[in-house]
Amino acid sequence: MRILLVNKFHYRKGGAETYYLTVGSELERMGHEVAYFSMRHPDNLPCGWDKYFVTQREYNNVKNPLKAARDGMALIYSPEAKRNFQALCEEFRPDVVHLNNVHRQITLSILDAPYLRENKVPVFYTAHDYVTVCPGYLMLDGDGRVCDACLEDGRYRHCIERRCVKGSRAKSALAAMEASFNRAHKSNRRIDRVIAPSRFMRSKLIEGGWPEDKVVFLQNFADDAILDRAANAGADATDRENPYLLFFGRLSAEKGVDTLLRAFDAALPNLPQGMRLVVVGDGPDAAEFKTLASSLGCASRIEFAGYQTGGALQAYVERASLAIASSRWRENMPYSIVEAFAAGTPVVGTNIGGIPELVDEGKTGFICEPGDVPSMADAILRGTSAFLDRSAYSMLQRNCRSYVMENCSREKFMNDLVNLYKESIDG
Repeated sequence: MRILLVNKFHYRKGGAETYYLTVGSELERMGHEVAYFSMRHPDNLPCGWDKYFVTQREYNNVKNPLKAARDGMALIYSPEAKRNFQALCEEFRPDVVHLNNVHRQITLSILDAPYLRENKVPVFYTAHDYVTVCPGYLMLDGDGRVCDACLEDGRYRHCIERRCVKGSRAKSALAAMEASFNRAHKSNRRIDRVIAPSRFMRSKLIEGGWPEDKVVFLQNFADDAILDRAANAGADATDRENPYLLFFGRLSAEKGVDTLLRAFDAALPNLPQGMRLVVVGDGPDAAEFKTLASSLGCASRIEFAGYQTGGALQAYVERASLAIASSRWRENMPYSIVEAFAAGTPVVGTNIGGIPELVDEGKTGFICEPGDVPSMADAILRGTSAFLDRSAYSMLQRNCRSYVMENCSREKFMNDLVNLYKESIDG
């Protein structure tokens, strides 16, 4: 088969990009031909199809008002993207098109490319977030509260009124305009199958108007290094002399790090002696979180380790007593939880989105309510109590690794994906 993969970034910016690039390399390994369509960017990986990539558009930190106005229209519907995509299709002649993150910078304008209609090319879309039913894509309002307003009455004005996109009315208005245009243009009807990486996301997409028979649950895979760690557990690497809880990920409001800091402070008097909290990562709210941490009585027991990758990050994860997934937004299938499980590190996770599909109370971790300091503090205490019971903790570690081996196989995912492609082509 010839598969055309689409994503607005062609470098490993985050989980969606890792998925997009890995699916591409795996399809090639399986003997399929793969082409890519993306946006020009200085960090892009080399690609033989980059002559078709679209102009880089600014969405954040815009300084030129005239350029912002021009880009604003292109972030709703991009004639350039449609034109370039058509040219790529004419050269590559795809059997399947698979979209990932395309809204704003690429837009669904590409679905108007005549080649798709003339050749009846099936279009797949992997939902890495909620953007097809929520203009703000996180299902949070501008104050960080969980929000279903647009799903409840279908009116995207709520996005503007509640400043759902980064607290900005202007950005929220642009997002609402894009969502309204796509609805009026019936863009979603041109997508044949939607892949939801969590059952929760599937339910929300259907609630938001997607036909039930179009949306299929297909859990994301883990990469080979993660699977190898899960399968080849050596000696327990957990640091018991200097124990710590670990958050690793993007330091932004929706990740709930402020709740975690306060919960750690509340739990500290009852935690094992010497227990620390280590925060690994960077992001737009890092300075705010550091300021909050310095104001708490537990400040001396909190370490901000900055952005880490590779072996350094792996060491933090495998030595941690517990990893904390403190999100207050409806995360899809957090890759950080899978990474922690593979290292044999149980997780304290919030009861929201796809997180409770991974974190099973008392089996792979401990559940708490999002944004709820007492609930998170209590879950941390349940987790550290298990940590002190070596038999109970060893069972948790085995369960975590087993989950990865049984549910996150890349080979199974790719076979299922290719079968879905074939069904759509044949159907």
